[in-house]
Amino acid sequence: MDSLDRYVFRTSFNSFLVILIGLTAVIWVTQILRQIDLITSQGQTVLVFFSITSLIIPGLMLVLAPIAMLIAVLYTLSRLNNDSELVVMSAAGISPRRLFRPFLALAAVVSIFVLFIGAYLAPRLQRELVEQLTKARADLVANIVRPGTFATIESGLTFHVREKHSDSEFSGILIDDARKANERTTVIAEQGNILQSKLGTFLVMSDGWVQRRRAADRDPTLVQFDRYAFDLSPYTIAGRITYGLREKYLWELVNPDPNDKLLKTAGAQFRAEMHDRLVAPFYPFAFVVVAFAALCIPRTTRQGGLISIVFVGVGVFALRIFGFFCTAIGQSAPILLYAVYPALALATALGAIAIYKGVGLDLDSKIDLAGLSSRWFGRFAKFAKLAPR
Repeated sequence: MDSLDRYVFRTSFNSFLVILIGLTAVIWVTQILRQIDLITSQGQTVLVFFSITSLIIPGLMLVLAPIAMLIAVLYTLSRLNNDSELVVMSAAGISPRRLFRPFLALAAVVSIFVLFIGAYLAPRLQRELVEQLTKARADLVANIVRPGTFATIESGLTFHVREKHSDSEFSGILIDDARKANERTTVIAEQGNILQSKLGTFLVMSDGWVQRRRAADRDPTLVQFDRYAFDLSPYTIAGRITYGLREKYLWELVNPDPNDKLLKTAGAQFRAEMHDRLVAPFYPFAFVVVAFAALCIPRTTRQGGLISIVFVGVGVFALRIFGFFCTAIGQSAPILLYAVYPALALATALGAIAIYKGVGLDLDSKIDLAGLSSRWFGRFAKFAKLAPR
């Protein structure tokens, strides 16, 4: 890289970082509101809340990084043009394909960044997120079972204890289980202990009553017990952690275990996730080629480049939406999973040809926006004069 490449690359890369951080922060705030129940109902601290929700940031960057790079490229080219630097470079004999080198380097950096996130970092942190959320929601003793409060473990299951003597000993226990539509069970016990064994984790209660009321019965049944065990295994970490497709590394998607349950039960989603990860690193190259081809030609202050920027925005938006469409519909029509590859290749090839020939896509010189607006305004004014009063 010479001084020109370093200057352009530094400008675009710094812009990319600022935009990526800003976009990620905004989307992150909207996403963490879904986990606000960690504080309101699960009794977690603010520190734990932010440490858990921050694990979704790489997953957001996987989608936002190409968009942030596109905005950074548009900003850099607009700045170079507004400061007349593009004119000076063109007068000095620097061709568009020569100027394209630092932007291509930026696309390569972003592509490697996206590949690393999609292949390893996002699945790794997603697994950590699942484990942390499971731990936070399954820690009955430390966070959910609090003396004097009614805590809902899941829909239809409520716990209450009068006193907590230790991490595993309670008194004054009430459990209301309405998870079954046609049956409701209420357990009241004087004492209770949490015991762990090879069979699982149980809350063993003593000296209490069990009331069962079935929808088909007129009266509830009431049974007194000396010892009664309630299974807590589904609410422990070992019993609740399950990894989905988002938690799988790229190599696990490309070369899956034949005995993988997800592969057997959700093979279509499995393929869609694999192709979505594989195609992600190609978006930065397509975006930067399209953006550069549209804005690499020097423009006058009057032209401004608005039409070209709008063209880039619409084209890139359509390309990305087409990718989402292929991933979603490809679950039922697998052939569409392969359609995104030629679409990206075609957009990249057309832009690369324009850059190589040094012509660019100078839409602002071909479409006189000011003249078009003036003509339409004149027609509107003429129509207004002819309209009956």
